[in-house]
Amino acid sequence: METLELARLTPEATPATLAAWQRAHDVDDEIAVHGRWFGPIPFETVALGAGTEVVASTSGLGLAEWTLRRAPTLADLVAPRLRVLIVGLNPSVVAAESGVPFGGATNRFWPAALGARLAAVDRNPWVAFTDAHIGFTDLVKRATPRADGLTRDEYVEGADRVRSLIEWLAPTVVCFAGLAGYRTAVDRKAAIGIQTATFGGAITYVMPNPSGVNTHTSLADLVTHFTTVHDLASG
Repeated sequence: METLELARLTPEATPATLAAWQRAHDVDDEIAVHGRWFGPIPFETVALGAGTEVVASTSGLGLAEWTLRRAPTLADLVAPRLRVLIVGLNPSVVAAESGVPFGGATNRFWPAALGARLAAVDRNPWVAFTDAHIGFTDLVKRATPRADGLTRDEYVEGADRVRSLIEWLAPTVVCFAGLAGYRTAVDRKAAIGIQTATFGGAITYVMPNPSGVNTHTSLADLVTHFTTVHDLASG
């Protein structure tokens, strides 16, 4: 089993390091993480966001070790001071299997992000992350064929996790890609657009779900929303 030594990383670099490991491994592969965790949120929260499950943990004399198992989901791509953090509802099964957020064939996220110049390379979240400082996470990490199988409790718990990430890593803009999920998790009276209250201290924008199932919103409309998000992040 591989071992990751926390002493070799800053807490802020740990989520992306685990995401890279998750991306390169198959479901049910395991890694041991050893050392002291100095991050402001629990390590277990970071592990969940990284698309892994904690299957064992031990601690003693100030040191800890966790055994993580690669889960059938997407890993967060997060780092300090991102320009934009995109928050999806939850990964589709296709997205989880491909490793690409919003990766379904009919999902219009990437065409809209390209049209708004928010992303420069189609269906490549790592390029968006490293070159454009665009991050990705989900309210719920459990992958499902459709988001309508999620529960309110999952949304609310997920919102708490995402809020803790935002408070820690301080992206300029957080963009929720789905009004229904935001209403369930955060504010049942929310409307599309810039929110009057920030979420986790970041400028907060709520846009329609880019899923192809959402026939009420055109691709042109989605491009307009992402253009607004791009402008907000550019100051």
